Amino acid sequence: MIIDHLGIAVKSLERSLEFYRDILGLKVVGPEEVASEGVRIAFLPMGESTIELLEPLGPDSSLARFLAKRGEGIHHVCVRVERISETLATLREKGAEIIEPAPRIGAGGRRVAFIHPRSTGGVLLELVESTETSGPSPHA
Repeated sequence: MIIDHLGIAVKSLERSLEFYRDILGLKVVGPEEVASEGVRIAFLPMGESTIELLEPLGPDSSLARFLAKRGEGIHHVCVRVERISETLATLREKGAEIIEPAPRIGAGGRRVAFIHPRSTGGVLLELVESTETSGPSPHA
């Protein structure tokens, strides 16, 4: 496993890009809407990983609730795995709490799943599948 990206919750994607793009000089991939998550995202490649900025699409999304409770900042850590279904089965066997019963399609059309922060010491952990056909993150 390697870190695919760090997800950062932001109130305004455009305002945040003023720092990451205009001050740090990072290339921006996106934005992209992920309607199933209620977010608009942009990726900022940094070496073999990326930063993912996440802005809620509306006040009822889980990200909007996160921002209201915790404010802007790190939302999740995403690790790349080769076979997500097998990885999830192993994690379940070992007692990890998986948020949804099966992987679903996330940003970039890749299969993703989330491990509940209760299992990880308080960090939302995203798994993203990378196979021979999907390859590594298209954003890195």
